[in-house]
Amino acid sequence: MNTKDVIINKLREAFLPESLDVVDESHLHEGHAGHRPGGETHFRVYIVSPAFEGKSRIERHRMINATLAQELAGSVHALAIHAHGPGEKPR
Repeated sequence: MNTKDVIINKLREAFLPESLDVVDESHLHEGHAGHRPGGETHFRVYIVSPAFEGKSRIERHRMINATLAQELAGSVHALAIHAHGPGEKPR
């Protein structure tokens, strides 16, 4: 299973999202810190879940970072997070 699939599975299990999109942006970071041949180092997550209702942006990021702690300590160099509760407008 590739890193993107692992991220998707963990986020689905932890947050039961209404919507989830995980984008591998590694190709945009060639030559930058943390990039490796083969990619799977830089990701962007768009997630909408009831689990984020009433939570601050920092709390949401901490929740996601805790869920993906193993990946962030290993192969994932950067994770951009866009986390919202249902009905919230993205900032």
